[in-house]
Amino acid sequence: MPRTELGKKATKQLRANGGIPVVLNGSKIVELPYTGSLKEGEKIVAIDEKRGIMTADLSVKAEDVRKLIYTPDIFEIELDINGDKKTAVIKDLQFQPVKDTLLHIDLMEVTPGKPIVMEVPVQIEGHAEGVKAGGKLTLSMRKLKVKALCEQIPERLVVNVDHLGLGKSLAIGDLHFEGLELMNAKNAVVCAVQLTRAARGAQAKAGA
Repeated sequence: MPRTELGKKATKQLRANGGIPVVLNGSKIVELPYTGSLKEGEKIVAIDEKRGIMTADLSVKAEDVRKLIYTPDIFEIELDINGDKKTAVIKDLQFQPVKDTLLHIDLMEVTPGKPIVMEVPVQIEGHAEGVKAGGKLTLSMRKLKVKALCEQIPERLVVNVDHLGLGKSLAIGDLHFEGLELMNAKNAVVCAVQLTRAARGAQAKAGA
């Protein structure tokens, strides 16, 4: 439901009553200054001096979103905001650092046929040649930013490392996923096989 009281006191009361504050980020870019009408809970957030995006402040009950939160899967969420139906996906979650209770949800509106940008978890697959030779596999990027139609975004991005040798790495530019555009810098390292002390020793003996 729309949320119009946005102060700290109102937010604290909402959480005390089992609710969670939510921001729905719209998919439509509008020109500024915005001259259209806004519904209850809606506002325009500036992107730059000439453009803005419509957002809506909402609230949901914690029990209604529990199954959506504690899963790695990406779900499309059907919203009914005072009779106005929208489709969205979870963009970000904020948890209380000590108690790990959910504090806030950011949703992103999905428009049919329009790509969205989301972060998707990385899953390593295979046994790297460099690890067999004594190296250590490190994962530098646990999530990658992808752009695609919502229905084409997978639950996770599987990266095979079978042929990754000692001292070698896989960067964004080395990866390709059908139907997805990777938005991270092409030279950003996703994973690598680092030389360990034991591996360096073995290499030195082999070269002696």
